[in-house]
Amino acid sequence: MTALFVAGTGTDIGKTHVACALIRALKARGVAVDAFKPVVSGFDPEAPAASDPARLAEALGDPAALPRISPRRYRAPLAPNLAARLEGDTLALEDLAADCRAALAGDHELMLVEGAGGVMSPLTDEATNLDLIAALDLPVLLIAGSYLGTISHVLTALVALRARNVAIAAIVMSESLDAPDLFQTADALRAFERETPIFLAPRDEHWDAKALAEHLTKGL
Repeated sequence: MTALFVAGTGTDIGKTHVACALIRALKARGVAVDAFKPVVSGFDPEAPAASDPARLAEALGDPAALPRISPRRYRAPLAPNLAARLEGDTLALEDLAADCRAALAGDHELMLVEGAGGVMSPLTDEATNLDLIAALDLPVLLIAGSYLGTISHVLTALVALRARNVAIAAIVMSESLDAPDLFQTADALRAFERETPIFLAPRDEHWDAKALAEHLTKGL
């Protein structure tokens, strides 16, 4: 495995939180890791430090890498295709896939490609994150929340991914605020999904993704 697509079951559930912790854990293991987020919306160029690509760059130890990590950045907090349109751009699946392939050709042992929104969130006027995942033929690290209803969202995402023959490397349940108990929710999910290992990500900036990193680097 040389690359993973970090996909979510929805928006704002902790993809970047998990990706940053994973990057730090991989670096601690001596793995040459890199990150790429082909498109980001809701990006404020006047305050870039709070953005997802800035957080990924910080985790990598290279704050100047933000433009490389996310070459397509749009201001409006909307689906990328809508945010791009407001700035006179039109996103195309072929272009996003080409950007990803160029990043994947870089010097690394493991590349994390982070999507925008959920598995079925639109990226272009005609394509979703799932279409990009399928075009790249990458295994998925699926990030879910722990909110009430997350089990349905996880199982639905798994059905959609497996219908396109996408491999699932692992599921990470990222703790949601004001939600049911994280551990109980994960146990309830395991009753329905026995095929894929499930890891837990407490909402803590010091969360250590060591176990997840160990699982994902087997065979590297």
